[in-house]
Amino acid sequence: MKRTLAFGGIAAGLLASAAIAAPAHADSVPSVNLANTNLAAQQVAQYWFGEAKANLVNATPYTAETTVSAKHVSTGGVSADDKAGVVGSSGDQKASTGTSKNVNLPKTTGKVFFTGADGKPHWCSATALQSQYKNIVATAGHCVYDTKSNATTLDNWVFVPGYYQGKTPWGIYVGKTAYTHYDYSVYEDGDRDYAFVSVYNGVIPTDGGTSGGKYESPLYKTKWFAERAKAKLAADKTTGYSRLQVVPVYEQSKSDNNNRWSHHRPTPAPTGKIIGYKVVGFKVSIGLKDVGSLGSNVGGQGLAYNQKIGTAVFEFGYPSGSHPDGNYAFTGKTQKWAYGKTFKAAAASMKAEELVGIKSSFTGEGAIGSSWLYRYSSTKRLGYLNGVTIAVSDTDGNGRIDTSVSPYFDGETLAVYKTAQANWSGKIV
Repeated sequence: MKRTLAFGGIAAGLLASAAIAAPAHADSVPSVNLANTNLAAQQVAQYWFGEAKANLVNATPYTAETTVSAKHVSTGGVSADDKAGVVGSSGDQKASTGTSKNVNLPKTTGKVFFTGADGKPHWCSATALQSQYKNIVATAGHCVYDTKSNATTLDNWVFVPGYYQGKTPWGIYVGKTAYTHYDYSVYEDGDRDYAFVSVYNGVIPTDGGTSGGKYESPLYKTKWFAERAKAKLAADKTTGYSRLQVVPVYEQSKSDNNNRWSHHRPTPAPTGKIIGYKVVGFKVSIGLKDVGSLGSNVGGQGLAYNQKIGTAVFEFGYPSGSHPDGNYAFTGKTQKWAYGKTFKAAAASMKAEELVGIKSSFTGEGAIGSSWLYRYSSTKRLGYLNGVTIAVSDTDGNGRIDTSVSPYFDGETLAVYKTAQANWSGKIV
């Protein structure tokens, strides 16, 4: 995922629809467009709402960089770069005490959905943050950047707070711009594996629901031309297409020369002779209704930085997947929580030597991006984000995940957050 930056220009090799801004110096904050126009954002929302939310329902947890070999660090490791501090949440609170057996789960936690390098829908955990425009989501950096193909950002990126089995209780929030630390965007530094994403106002389908229908392209003489046309349709940011595929068209008998197709395949004549190829699928158009900003609907967590090691935090997310021994403890369908105190950690495979860890049984597939909340109030369901899960580990080798790790949030994390939260997103409809 290392990217070559052209200073004063755009990053070489990135798609035009997701260009990373070249920083003037190492302290700058790179930003990447996820959906930089209303039409692009509408098409992303249609991708997830279409076909009875099939892409949401069928999405699987993201498996990139989940389970790593992490270790405790007894000397050296991470340290604060300045005084400890917090940025207020949408309802500041006094420090919580104890580990109540009845923890009220935060409304701010949800799932980020996106299309992976394999072209299939996937998800990570994430949380809403308090910000100037009530529009910021925090998650792991590799739940925004495509670390599998090393190409660009993950496509069709949205945040769904409170997601549960196809339900979107507060709507879908399409990502507009992602902000990361320079060292992560350029050098894939695991110690900076976090992202703050500005999102548009949420949307839900209007009462009119979905319209559109079957799509069938003109006839192409070769499969190559048809595949090129399919790729162009898939990249179209003005109309939603789904289940696109290239199919052969057969010579028709005299009694039937209309090139009919059923179930995505033209009806062949008895001769079976291929005369060309078409792109078939569905064209989707969905009426969308604005439901307001993310923070107005679910609130926003504050941000804590330069906190001392040994600080107690709650972890909230959607863990899923098995432990190394094959045991499935979590399904990823419902939000879960864990509680622990931070300690210094490292994970060489992620180029991460200055992480923090907590004892947690969260399995990695699905837990990536989970929020670590400091001073969490179960009454107000708010606290201060002090980390995001970027990987999990079986540190004692017994076949069970026992540790979650996160970048240490310091003054440089605060700088990335401040840049992100100062940018307005607006509406898409």
